Amino acid sequence: MPDHTVPWTDADLVAIDLEGSGPQDPAGEAILEIALVPIRDGAPALDLAYSTLINPQRKITRGPWTSPGITNAVLEQAPSLDEVAPTIINMVAGARLVGHNVRVDWRLLHKTVPSAAPAGLIDTLRLAKHRHPELKKGHGLQAWIERLELTETITEASHGGQPHRALWDTVATATLLLTFLRERPATETELGTLLSTAGLDLDGNPHPAQPAEQHTLWDSL
Repeated sequence: MPDHTVPWTDADLVAIDLEGSGPQDPAGEAILEIALVPIRDGAPALDLAYSTLINPQRKITRGPWTSPGITNAVLEQAPSLDEVAPTIINMVAGARLVGHNVRVDWRLLHKTVPSAAPAGLIDTLRLAKHRHPELKKGHGLQAWIERLELTETITEASHGGQPHRALWDTVATATLLLTFLRERPATETELGTLLSTAGLDLDGNPHPAQPAEQHTLWDSL
């Protein structure tokens, strides 16, 4: 069992984003691109990041959900899922996956790479809604990045990437998490507090609420 009293910065966190062929794909949704960015000591470890296109080994039909620049011609040159699966499995093993509406990414990853075994999930969408309940809409990743004026920072960190591509969105997710958590000193923010606010188990269920006498992330903001 993890020690939930440790600072969140001590936790094994890996930000994730998948781009897929879409749930409407009659052959079953395939992963077309994945990015994984470990978070170490409260910052994205970009030197340890992993990002790759994935060849679905069949033609895909483009739709409005298809990420920019992902074409059949590009995918034909990419490695297959079997080739990249060992790296994915190794990077997520025992970590908590951080994503914006992370249930969607985890559902597809679990379906296509069933040996992937993270410890749990952290949803920055849940965190954003908890932090700003006065906003009834506008909690999408892109909306938050624009609201916080982080677009240029993320584009630079993702080496010129663009929104709706896996690496850009993963760096954006990690940056959004860190921006929210910096509103309190990291040493005062326990892992258990973060999990009670934004944590999910691997079935997508919210992490059990912490006892009422404990503080939440935003009590003293």
